[in-house]
Amino acid sequence: MARIRPFKGLRPLKEYASRVAAPPYDVLDSDEAREMAAGNPYSILHVTKPEIDLDPSIDLYDPRVYARGAENFRKMIADGVLVQDPEPCFYFYRQIMGDHAQVGLVGCASVEDYDRNVIRKHEFTRKDKEEDRLRHIDALNAQVGPVFLTYPDVAELSAIQAEVGRGEPEYDFTAPDGVRHTLWLASGEAVVRKIEQLFADVPALYVADGHHRSAAAAILARRRREADPGHTGNEEYNGFLAVIFPKSHMRILPYNRVVKDLNGHSPAAFMDLVSKNFEIVQSAPASPGRVHEFSMYMNGSWIGLRAKDGTYPHDDPVMSLDSSILQNNLLGPVLGIEDPRTDKRIGFVGGIRGTGELSTLVDTGRYAVAFSLYPTTMDQLLRVAESGNVMPPKSTWFEPKLRSGLVIHLL
Repeated sequence: MARIRPFKGLRPLKEYASRVAAPPYDVLDSDEAREMAAGNPYSILHVTKPEIDLDPSIDLYDPRVYARGAENFRKMIADGVLVQDPEPCFYFYRQIMGDHAQVGLVGCASVEDYDRNVIRKHEFTRKDKEEDRLRHIDALNAQVGPVFLTYPDVAELSAIQAEVGRGEPEYDFTAPDGVRHTLWLASGEAVVRKIEQLFADVPALYVADGHHRSAAAAILARRRREADPGHTGNEEYNGFLAVIFPKSHMRILPYNRVVKDLNGHSPAAFMDLVSKNFEIVQSAPASPGRVHEFSMYMNGSWIGLRAKDGTYPHDDPVMSLDSSILQNNLLGPVLGIEDPRTDKRIGFVGGIRGTGELSTLVDTGRYAVAFSLYPTTMDQLLRVAESGNVMPPKSTWFEPKLRSGLVIHLL
């Protein structure tokens, strides 16, 4: 049973919403964030990427960075740009990107559910990134960036969402990247209680994106619980900001690979080695058409690869992933990429950039070979999470990204 509860969201006034909202902190580097926020004092990037308001020589993890984020946050509240709702409620958040639309529920997920694995994960987290998010949340005493969760569709929840979506939205704007963002309030005791009750029948939630944010929230909650002699379990620190999407709404794009060299092999010798584990098709499309197929770009052309029988275990939820098949049968044994998390010879390109980005990286000489993968499916992701295992690094790329700043959870 999953516990999702309403909260008094801190939100921008309508006239500021489009200027406040910004991409997540971890999809922009400091220079990109600085450029995006230039001339816009209302951008939440001044809170989520506060280094943009400091000397570029200051380390990203310097205490002054977190302090500046908190200062900027307090100013936005004091100036009336961000205002807290008077009563706890839920919010429905719709995104439209091209021909794809997805609608999620904004609410507070339970830290206890996270610790008990009712909220299931599919990635390892890094301690340094956990610590960064922990320090940021603690400095602000708020969660600004939501965790992206998913769950098996529930018809009654979809019906409530459709009913609320027929009303007047709080926000409705199209961001510079062309993605349309619409937010509705789901308020009133009857609606709020019904949503809570329906989620109580959902056996598990799954982290799609935001593993470090959810891990940091859990660590902070444990620390505050230990320091709070009057702890009741109802404190705001017991929950974390989440947007929860039905599984049917989710879309995963491929996460592609590029490698700087052929590991000392000539092109002919490289192809001979590749052919041991893959059937090769010349003049293939840039995007593979199904699982266990890959498109490889080198020397100005796309080549199709299909994993041969026996090169992976069909019944293993992790080893049968395309990212695992490519790593275990080509990147590792042929190109010498033993640890893709740390090897500087491999790069990862999110599917949102398209296959043209792959060919450009090779044609300009920055990389020697590129691999276009078929997207991981939602069923594959859920199977990995249910098995208690984790995916190889860079296996999923979710689009569109959730904008930060539309609803903030105060602790």
